[in-house]
Amino acid sequence: MSGLATMDSNACGKMGLITLTYYLWTTFMAVTVGIILVTSIHPGAAAQKEEYAVAKAALSSADALLDLIRNMFPSNLIEASFQQYRTVLVPVVKTSGFPNSPGKSLSFVYFVPDGENPEINRLVLLEITPSPEMTYQTLPGTSNEMNVLGIVIFSATIGLLLGKMGERGIPLVNVCQCLNEAVMRIVSMAVWYFPFGIVFLIAGKILEMEDPSVIGKKLGLYAITVVSGLVIHGLVLLPLLFIIVTRKNPFVFIRGILQALLIALATSSSSATLPITLKCLLENNGIDRRVARFVLPVGATINMDGTALYEAVAAIFIAQVNDYDLDLGQIITISITATAASIGAAGIPQSGLITMVIVLTSVGLPTDEITLIIAVDWALDRFRTVTNVLGDALAAGIIAHICRQDFAPEKQDPVSNMDKLSSVEASLLYPRDYLHCFHVLKRKKHTEFYKGLE
Repeated sequence: MSGLATMDSNACGKMGLITLTYYLWTTFMAVTVGIILVTSIHPGAAAQKEEYAVAKAALSSADALLDLIRNMFPSNLIEASFQQYRTVLVPVVKTSGFPNSPGKSLSFVYFVPDGENPEINRLVLLEITPSPEMTYQTLPGTSNEMNVLGIVIFSATIGLLLGKMGERGIPLVNVCQCLNEAVMRIVSMAVWYFPFGIVFLIAGKILEMEDPSVIGKKLGLYAITVVSGLVIHGLVLLPLLFIIVTRKNPFVFIRGILQALLIALATSSSSATLPITLKCLLENNGIDRRVARFVLPVGATINMDGTALYEAVAAIFIAQVNDYDLDLGQIITISITATAASIGAAGIPQSGLITMVIVLTSVGLPTDEITLIIAVDWALDRFRTVTNVLGDALAAGIIAHICRQDFAPEKQDPVSNMDKLSSVEASLLYPRDYLHCFHVLKRKKHTEFYKGLE
């Protein structure tokens, strides 16, 4: 908010268009890399299909896209900080084995407490003979995830308006600056305790695995395919794009965000890593704060290169396990659907499994086959989160380079330049130093006045 308040509206529009174009292009690149690798390596030949499966309802791609649009305009900002809109599928069972009233049908369901959260009731279907016809009804619902996209849209709008309000908007801009500095100091203190938490997070996940050797034999080649694609995309293609645009060494840039990448590996959440990524870009790589504060939150919501690559590989892997031959049209459908589904994925752990249903449904693959890859998803989720965070950071560097001519210098000598600016320009360019510089200049002018009398 405070960053956009200091920017010209034309510069904001240009930066927003470049950001969205870049994110869509790199996501499509990631999907293409994944499809090429999985069709070449063919990891499905080494996996064995499990004999059991759990049926799961498939949320259509249209519903997922509408959820994304609804979340862009939250009805309650307080609620958006801990909840977001999510379409819920409610199963309805219909059977002709019982007499029905005209125009009505009987639904046979009952509720049981959820295993993780007893306060939530889950719908369970009754076993009925003859076999009932089951349909799904879409209902509005919520999920306990922060609506980052809605908050970003609101903050960007307020920031642009504050920049146009002149002096009346200065107090709120200064408040936002102070809040941001306070949050960054809290993050700096919390970073010192992260290494201890990282060790226990990863150790706990390893202990939860039943038999690592069996899982390695079945899904090892699949995991290698996903990780190889992430490495090629994150350490070859994205740095190459960075070199072409900026003419700078990308690995020097990546070295500045190693701390953020480590946190992403531990938490497997790009949203949780966002404050650390912002801190690294501002302090280590010198990215313009106005660019970083716009590009990173948007990227943490819609730029999921690693998730898109993983979904494309997993969908084709499931097809290979079931001896299902995909034609060119179906592969193209997977690439488009994986790109769109990754945009709607939340920046939380294992969100790719939720949007995976959309990709499988688009080409007619059984959605219950997701159980094949759950065993290694917790580990792959960490690697694709690292790729997502790396893509966001490199995007900030590229966009800051492209838009560098559109922004006034963010940090100059405030005392020497304050007297050349109006009060509005000075407070917007130097919100933290405005009051201090005002008093310094006042004393300076008084001194010059008394020297003139002498």
